Amino acid sequence: MAVSVGTERYGDQAVREAVARRVEAEWGLELPDSSFRFADFLAALGPVERRALADLEFAPCGVTDLFADGSALPRDGLDVRVHGRYYRDPPEFLTFLHGGSDGLHFGLWSDDGRRCDGVASYYTGDGGEIERCHRTPLEAVRARIEAAERDLADYAAEGDEAELARLADVGRLRTVLTGFETGERTETGLAYSQAYVYRRAPVDDARLTTLDGAGALVSGATALDRPPLGAADPHRFGTFVQDLFDDAEAVRAARDEALRRAAAGDPAEALALGRDLHWASYGRTEHEQHAHELLTLAYQALGRPALAEIAAAHHRHRALPDVNVLRRAD
Repeated sequence: MAVSVGTERYGDQAVREAVARRVEAEWGLELPDSSFRFADFLAALGPVERRALADLEFAPCGVTDLFADGSALPRDGLDVRVHGRYYRDPPEFLTFLHGGSDGLHFGLWSDDGRRCDGVASYYTGDGGEIERCHRTPLEAVRARIEAAERDLADYAAEGDEAELARLADVGRLRTVLTGFETGERTETGLAYSQAYVYRRAPVDDARLTTLDGAGALVSGATALDRPPLGAADPHRFGTFVQDLFDDAEAVRAARDEALRRAAAGDPAEALALGRDLHWASYGRTEHEQHAHELLTLAYQALGRPALAEIAAAHHRHRALPDVNVLRRAD
């Protein structure tokens, strides 16, 4: 059974320190200060604000569940590192928040396998790419608040009392949030989205294009001569890679080439191809095995052992029907 989080525990300093120690010990990751501001925000919510958060279809989950019981253990001998981990989640993705329909969920992102830095999100059910447009958990929540403000404003303007009440609740939720972050951003509704969300990310020369849309932080040559993240036509790139992956012999040849390059001292192809195969396995056992082999090799070569171990744990449990694997300790 999934752990139910009591918001009164979020702001408890001893609980926070215990969560930080456990995530570092078992995941090998360091939680950022922004994750604890998120916890403080949750602790500060009253009944009205909690209802407003639920109306936005936000629910803390994944690593956030540890605030309910830091000693909760995984059920049925599962690895704790797969708690909240969906089938396509890259090893860099650490789920902390569920976002509603089509499996939208949010994760802290760790490129180096040590410190989580930034927030990623995607829908497990609609085939879309990973977005990395928010720096902190509270930025992600603020963006949803302003989207709701934009959507509710027209109904409220017509005098719909129910929507007026919801709009007022969203405003109260914003007031609590801006006491912790983004208070300097005075825009609301559509103006906020235009200023901070609807912006095309610049080309990221430090990252190679990957099928999941998040990019791989690595330098080196690749067999596909991948462009930097943001420089490729995503449809053309995705179509090419998906066609490649439908040819089992071509996939084996690509895997062999990635291994050859890694053995020669360049793990860039192993990381990028491994991430692509992980994203596009869709239950194909051989693709899953290649992804596991390439990712663990690449992460070890890049000095990211925590990500290698997360990849291995996920490989063992990719067929889980339920990502909530923690149970309360007796």
